[in-house]
Amino acid sequence: MKFPYELRIGWRYTRAGRTTRRNGFISFISGVSMLGIALGVAALIIVLSVMNGFQKEVRDRMLGVISHIEVYAKDSQALPDLAKTLSQVRANPEVIGAAPFIAAQALLARGEDMKGTMIRGIDPAQEHLVTDLVNGEQAAVLAKLIPGEFGVVLGIDLAKSLGVRPGDRVTLVAPSGQVTPAGVVPRLKQMTVVGTFDSGNFEYDSALAMVHVDDAAKIFRLEGPSGVRLKLRDLHDARRVADELSQTLTGDLYIRDWTRQNRTWFAAVQVEKRMMFIILTLIVAVAAFNLVSTLVMTVTDKRADIAILRTLGASPASIMGIFVVQGAMVGVIGTLAGLALGLGVAFNIDVIVPALEHALGASFLPKDIYLISRMPSDPQQSDIVPVAVISLVMAFVATLYPSWRASRVNPAEALRYE
Repeated sequence: MKFPYELRIGWRYTRAGRTTRRNGFISFISGVSMLGIALGVAALIIVLSVMNGFQKEVRDRMLGVISHIEVYAKDSQALPDLAKTLSQVRANPEVIGAAPFIAAQALLARGEDMKGTMIRGIDPAQEHLVTDLVNGEQAAVLAKLIPGEFGVVLGIDLAKSLGVRPGDRVTLVAPSGQVTPAGVVPRLKQMTVVGTFDSGNFEYDSALAMVHVDDAAKIFRLEGPSGVRLKLRDLHDARRVADELSQTLTGDLYIRDWTRQNRTWFAAVQVEKRMMFIILTLIVAVAAFNLVSTLVMTVTDKRADIAILRTLGASPASIMGIFVVQGAMVGVIGTLAGLALGLGVAFNIDVIVPALEHALGASFLPKDIYLISRMPSDPQQSDIVPVAVISLVMAFVATLYPSWRASRVNPAEALRYE
């Protein structure tokens, strides 16, 4: 297969065929530009993959405690018809699990220590349908919630802050008071700590307490569960399914999916990821526009060659094409090298980081400080493809001015002193 001469000459210039000192310097600058593009692309892929990994890890731990969708009654009152609501939500093909719950806020006291707490009343027999928290030892702990015994399961950090262990008793202070002849006094209930859970998410481990749904109804004076928690076939469809349920459910009900429930956190992560993308793209831009100086130097060095090609009948467009090919080759090779390096690191970061920690004698993510003790990575096509496209486009744009300048070389002027 015979390639157009523009492609062959452009590739030859990229390899710097002649071994003059000046040409060798141009080849070195071209290699530096190629290396800069490769490192910029690799850095972008690695950073975005790690950010995706952190987001996925935190999201999965968060969804181990919260549900994909919550349907609840107005003013935290009991659902008017629990059976009807359950049948309606289960009719949606995307819903694979539903369980009743009660959500309320209260104070937990132990001696002089008092903590604000989110109280969740659950049915241990159905909780596995809507959460991944009910696995292994955690399932055995939740099974200890027996109606009428007023047991409570605390988040591990909440238990530590109160200084309690399984078997200890705590006092639950309900927010609504009890009217007596002496006035309104708080309603208190002695609860027995039957166990703790560790979701890996500090927000919930430090503030969530779970009790049996029947006990919660008695404590907060409700006639039944105040809502239904749902698990979906695909968690990414939560917003769409929530909108569908809002059209099909009857009654004065509110619907909230996990993306809206943690909207601030996910919005902050997206802003941070977007800013990192912009900042690291500037590295690629600097490397790509190094091609401008490389190609300008090449054009200056090849003025005689350009003039000879013009006298042999090459058009200005062909001359421009030669140098566009040269710059594009640098961009393509640099981008492909960056993709290989970035993906190689991103897919093996669970091996590379521990090796670096062992070699340096340091811990990048101490367990006692960070939520996650290992470096996660999740390369996604939606990030990798734009990175590659942007790198190639920048490299191509950087070739336009030097190539246009080469096409404007006057053969007579260029050959005057040759």
